[in-house]
Amino acid sequence: MEVSVDNKALFHLMLLLLSLSFPPSAFGLTCHAGDKQALLGFKARITSDPSGLLNSWNSSTDCCSWGGIGCDSSSRVVNVSRSGLTSGPFGLDTFMKGTLSPSLGNLTFLQLLDLSDLKELTGHIPPEFGKLTRLNYLFLDSNKLTGSIPTTFRNLSQLKELYLGYNQISGTIPSSVFESLRSLTELSLSGNILSGPIPESIDTSSLLTMIYLDGNNLSGPLPSSIGKLKHLTFLSLGENQITGSIPSSFSGLSSLEYCFLGNNKLTGSLPLSIGTLSNTKGLYLQNNRLTGQLPATIGNLVNLTDLLLVRNKLSGAIPGNLLNLTALTYFDVSNNNLSGMIPPHTANIPASAFKNNSGLCGAPLPPC
Repeated sequence: MEVSVDNKALFHLMLLLLSLSFPPSAFGLTCHAGDKQALLGFKARITSDPSGLLNSWNSSTDCCSWGGIGCDSSSRVVNVSRSGLTSGPFGLDTFMKGTLSPSLGNLTFLQLLDLSDLKELTGHIPPEFGKLTRLNYLFLDSNKLTGSIPTTFRNLSQLKELYLGYNQISGTIPSSVFESLRSLTELSLSGNILSGPIPESIDTSSLLTMIYLDGNNLSGPLPSSIGKLKHLTFLSLGENQITGSIPSSFSGLSSLEYCFLGNNKLTGSLPLSIGTLSNTKGLYLQNNRLTGQLPATIGNLVNLTDLLLVRNKLSGAIPGNLLNLTALTYFDVSNNNLSGMIPPHTANIPASAFKNNSGLCGAPLPPC
């Protein structure tokens, strides 16, 4: 689940406008010949461009004046942004068919590469992209890219945001993605066919604020090192094959606001340390194999609005201090084996949210 798409698009636009505020022509410069050839190499591999996103890209004009291109004051290409527009003031919906050219790796001054939402880009991500050592933002999401994540990405030490979600990328998540990308703040690999474990080295990217790995085929346990990510606000690992228990180290996620772990194979009980996540607003643990009682410490999550525990194997009484969770608006513990009194402030939540428990009572269920 990704919640920052609109903000991301606005951010890209701002970066592009800033880069165009002082075009190289204002300094009597034209674009670097090597950069121009690299861009034309990309265009040569595009077999269909029905919206004309690359119409202005031709050898007879200055590449710094081309659509989607931003240059710095020394006439080097720093921004390439030719994404598909799924929404906008004119309701445009664009796509581009073709493959990624290795020549883009020659844009050695590049800071932003956005080829997201083009829908029909296919083939592998060229390992030559590892030469883009000045790159801050790489957006290739929502295409049909295949193959694995290039190990050459370990060279992208300046990378802050990496979005490769909603492609057909396979293989494992290379540990070097985290070991080398120490500037990374946002990572999206959702909706691919990645397998294997989440690397234990995930904590090396200590500035991460958002992680999207949902909708893959990841397996193995949750790495305990994830609890060292003090800045993490959004964690989405749902719809995988993750096993084992929720590590007590999750107590270290002091900034966490939303945690999606649903539709996995998690076992064991909820750790007592879960009560330290005082900033958490949404906790989604549905469709796992969690056992044991709800810990009383869950009542410490006073900012919680969404708590989803449906279809687990939880048992025992509802803890009394669930009364503290007065902000709850989305609460579902159905299909467990819980008992006890439902907190009165959940009276407006449908009875279906409590069904198939052995001994729950109180509105909207029969009185105790």
